[in-house]
Amino acid sequence: MTMPRALIGVTTYGRNGQGEFHLPGEYVDAVRRAGGSVALLPPGEGEPDDWLARVDGVILSGGGDIDPSRYGGAGHETVYMVDADRDRTEFELAKRTLASGLPTLAICRGAQVLNVVLGGTIHVHLPDVVGAEVAHRAPPREPTPHPVSVEADSRLAGILGERQFEAASWHHQAIDRVAAPLRVAARASDGTIEAVELPGHPWLVAVQWHPELTAGHDPIQQRLFDALVAAAADARSA
Repeated sequence: MTMPRALIGVTTYGRNGQGEFHLPGEYVDAVRRAGGSVALLPPGEGEPDDWLARVDGVILSGGGDIDPSRYGGAGHETVYMVDADRDRTEFELAKRTLASGLPTLAICRGAQVLNVVLGGTIHVHLPDVVGAEVAHRAPPREPTPHPVSVEADSRLAGILGERQFEAASWHHQAIDRVAAPLRVAARASDGTIEAVELPGHPWLVAVQWHPELTAGHDPIQQRLFDALVAAAADARSA
């Protein structure tokens, strides 16, 4: 009998003006290329444990900003798409995935969610801190590529097989104070933290860039999804 494919739960954006939940299709495409199936996890779920009983891995996706009050941050005119339902759902889901050891890939906003859940903070507007040496987002709010450097002894380096590459960046916020359990795994040339990981967790990687945007033609970025699905399949078998 053929084993069912690993099921990856991917968090979605909140409701738009038409009351619709949505998510860029690149996330789904990247998981499917890796051999996994996808379940979309929209904000507002009261019992994230029900999700975790069904999925084999999780992607905490990108999107709008976390409410600055969640990490003691000040307001800023550039903060956008704050969604209380999404914050509440994803914070609870992140806590459960951390406790359960479920394979987890956190992307952009998702990396920030993990850091805040564990007690870290966020730069509310990154250009105010690092300036314009590296463009982390093109105006008005568009993705742009920039180089990333990965720590040699990190789990991330082992997954990607490369320590230097260009990645698609699409953010104006990033991790400020790193939560104590996390370890920095990659940076941009201006010092911005581009990835963290959690030693001791079976499989948890959090990246600030958007690997899904280029994974269709960049095997380095697709390897993140391949490794997540492989870890989720192993977890299912176990």
